[in-house]
Amino acid sequence: MIQAVLFDLDGTLTNTLEDIAFAMNRALRLHGLPEHPVAAYRYMVGDGARVLARRAVGAREELADAMFREYQAYYQEHNLDRSKPYEGIVQMLESLQEKGVKLCVFSNKPHADTCRVVRHFFPQINFAVVRGQIDGVPVKPDPAGALAVAREIGVAPEDFLYLGDTNVDMFCARNAGMHPIGVTWGFREAEELLEAGAEKLLHHPMELEL
Repeated sequence: MIQAVLFDLDGTLTNTLEDIAFAMNRALRLHGLPEHPVAAYRYMVGDGARVLARRAVGAREELADAMFREYQAYYQEHNLDRSKPYEGIVQMLESLQEKGVKLCVFSNKPHADTCRVVRHFFPQINFAVVRGQIDGVPVKPDPAGALAVAREIGVAPEDFLYLGDTNVDMFCARNAGMHPIGVTWGFREAEELLEAGAEKLLHHPMELEL
């Protein structure tokens, strides 16, 4: 019996791509490196900000750490400029909350940024846990963070639905023993989600039924 839902953030609850792309392109520009189209970031995000920086610099790997610091310093102050929830997300969350389902967020975005975005866009939702990337804890698809969420609220992993928009999320859900549900309104395609083990695809938030 499903008692809780664990949500990815970027590409699942909120469309954050433009803010991420702007912040990273700004960092690239400051270091004299070529910028990337916003659409390219759909395939660069998902594994945490440090990996994003490495992907952004390409062959200039020696600049990755500096790029991460520049990006993070700017992004943490500007992560609400262009971002917004996807259509139907607020209604879905309110409906689940009314049913007494425990709602959690788990992101590879740094923890402080994750909390700020969630507080800003969903102040009316009483999330049981909001967890971003924490130093010393492996990022998704390692299941450590997802399992920590399950322990914190006292719900067995098999009683979780895990909603995400990338193969990283589907792998993390499977690694944690949760039910992987792919959402197609985010950054990746349905084929990627199915190949990564999604049990079901959602094409609109209100399709989620419990």
